[in-house]
Amino acid sequence: MPRYRARRLSVVQVVTGLGVGLLFVFIFGPLIWLTLWAFAGVWHYPALLPQQWSVSWWERVFSYPQLARSVGLSFIFASVVTALSAVVCLPAAYAFARFDVPGRRGLMIMLFSANAFPKIGLYITIATLFYALHLMGTFFGVVLIQLLGTIVFMTWIPTAAFAAVPRALEEAARDVGAGRLRTFFSVTLPLAAPGILVAIVLAFLASLDEAQGTFLVGVPNYVTMPVQMYSLVSDYPPEAAAVFSVLLAIPSVVLLLLVRRHIMGGALARGFQI
Repeated sequence: MPRYRARRLSVVQVVTGLGVGLLFVFIFGPLIWLTLWAFAGVWHYPALLPQQWSVSWWERVFSYPQLARSVGLSFIFASVVTALSAVVCLPAAYAFARFDVPGRRGLMIMLFSANAFPKIGLYITIATLFYALHLMGTFFGVVLIQLLGTIVFMTWIPTAAFAAVPRALEEAARDVGAGRLRTFFSVTLPLAAPGILVAIVLAFLASLDEAQGTFLVGVPNYVTMPVQMYSLVSDYPPEAAAVFSVLLAIPSVVLLLLVRRHIMGGALARGFQI
């Protein structure tokens, strides 16, 4: 029996190791490949690494006339969309968590379904409405179309964060004389802050990486970094596209590393267990 258990344990370890290895390849493989291309001067098959290294493509991309504007627009839109999403969704999340809202689960499933299907059909339908409202090619039109990708994060995860705050702590604060607002800002909000932080970061990244809706609504007046990728991929060699992809990935990697403790701690997973 001990020998059987040891053999079974070794099989589980091998399968787990293979799974982790495949996950590493599929997640980090493309990033490593893009990084190699970004610094490749000469790279021909069948060489596994570039035969010559160079930063010339970085210089060309940074000399691209629209790069600075697209970078600035990406961060401006991401900041505005995240702030607006927080203003709209956080009160709704608190209401879902603390009050018996009629049809609560159905409403939350509807919010989730907006991100569960390919969005291009939804964007095209919305574009017809935007044409009628003269929102095509406007700053506010791009903000609205990007807002769709942030609602699910800014509602589901904060709802779980607020619901996880023990009501007994709020009642204790009320018993010693704290009002509703003071209880919220002194007890509820600090305890829910990790989940809200994860939601804010994911919403910011969703807005920063949004391309289809921004392309449909914003071009040619507002061209963000993901939209700029289209012209780079079609008009430039793969090295230039790789450089731009690395630039686009840097904010995502940095922000996810900053909140990794909360993500690994389950704040993200709790958001989808409501």
